[in-house]
Amino acid sequence: MQNPLGYEKEPSLLKKFAIPSIISMLVSSLYNIVDQIFIGQGVGFLGNAATNVAFPLTTIALAIALLIGIGSASLFSLYLGEKRPERSSSIAGNGISMSVLCSVIYVVLVLLFLEPLLKSFGATSTIMPLALEYTRITTLGVPFLITTNVISNLIRADGSPKYSMTCMVANTILDPLFIFVFHMGVAGAAIATVAGQVISFFIAAWYIKSFQHIEFNKSSLRISLNDTKEMATIGMSASLNQIAILFVQI
Repeated sequence: MQNPLGYEKEPSLLKKFAIPSIISMLVSSLYNIVDQIFIGQGVGFLGNAATNVAFPLTTIALAIALLIGIGSASLFSLYLGEKRPERSSSIAGNGISMSVLCSVIYVVLVLLFLEPLLKSFGATSTIMPLALEYTRITTLGVPFLITTNVISNLIRADGSPKYSMTCMVANTILDPLFIFVFHMGVAGAAIATVAGQVISFFIAAWYIKSFQHIEFNKSSLRISLNDTKEMATIGMSASLNQIAILFVQI
């Protein structure tokens, strides 16, 4: 099966690939808005303050995801264009493995230095208890968040933008369930967020076994320093843009 990126005209590709990406980003933005509405109604303004103070940690995670995801997806497409599917397979595996490794390291560092980080993001003594409660839970979802973003980019590069969009659509039903039904406050909001990330991860991971244009196996998951360097060079621009947003948030 030939990848549509290799033969379809640009207007058709823009319609097929851009619209699902736009929808995915809009749903993600709406989810953040709805999330804050539910927290505000169910917990109060201190809950909103606590989750907003913690949000820069998510922005850093997204910067890591873009560094790996954009870089690996771009190389994936380039090697497919060169008719070298075996290199595309290695790039995909390297990207997935690096996303897992980097996210685990990130989680460990965040949990070790969580309180100083939250203070540097503006947490006061009033907000800190709720911020700690929320962030200790959401940090556990970071590996799922980063890995899902990376796989989603690879799925799009493989010629399945609609499936990629499905991976990124969050489940907003979980928030009111944990906040209003189970009365779990900011912890409920955090659990709902992680649960949505886990669901998205499994949807994305399901695609791995059925890549359309490469043969993916366990050997593809080996980490290559050269591939990682090349991947990081391409993904750096998108990642730095996210870091710039981080400073604005703080």
